This record gives sequence, C-alpha cells and structure tokens, in this order.
Amino acid sequence: MEEKEFNYINVIPLVDVMLVLLTIVLTTSAFIAAGVIPVELPRASKNQAEILKTQTIEITRQGQVYLNAQPVSIEGLKEFMQPLGRDIPILIRADRTLALQLFVDVIAVVKNLGFKKVSLQTEEKR
Repeated sequence: MEEKEFNYINVIPLVDVMLVLLTIVLTTSAFIAAGVIPVELPRASKNQAEILKTQTIEITRQGQVYLNAQPVSIEGLKEFMQPLGRDIPILIRADRTLALQLFVDVIAVVKNLGFKKVSLQTEEKR
C-alpha cells in the first residue's frame, strides 16, 4: 500500500476551533460589559471611605495654597494634615509659573509628615 503525500493543510478544523473560541470570548465579554454576571460586592463603612479619600493640595500662580479647595497657610497645612493617616494619597497641583520655593515648602511639609503616596499632577505637552 502506497502512502500519499500531503499537498495541502486542512484548515477547516482550525477555523472551527477559532469560531468556538471567538463565540466564547464574545459571550463572556458581553456579560461582563453589561454587568449581567451577579457579583455581590463587599461593603465598607462610610467612615472608611472618607478616610481613604485623596487629599488635594493646589498652589496658584499668586502663591496661595489650598487644601481640598480651602485656603490654608503653610503652617495651617501642617495642622490639617497632621491627624491624617500616612497611607492617604496626596495629589499636588501647582501652577507652572509658580516660584519654586513655595512648591519646595509644600513638598517639605508633606515629606516631613511622612506621607507615602504623593503625586504631582501634570498636563501632557501638545
């Protein structure tokens, strides 16, 4: 008995498998996107959500410092931030034409108080 050589590759089984995988992915993604999959989320106390809220420090062009949209001095900043937990995220937004010394003073307050999650908001250059 003589064996025949393969002159082509049969891709029909491969296409079948790929269509089944595509159907599974599309079905699963539709459930996830629509939120149809029932998930019971854990509940947190209201106090805990407030504690983990990001604190925002803003410094204007004129040198005014704001903590969560409330005007404060550098000394006032120390007083307001002292009782906060050190794992609270701190976001610093400073005007780009600001004198460097005031920015350094604000960073020094945050650093000396021991905050670990500090970020500086910037704008993408166009």
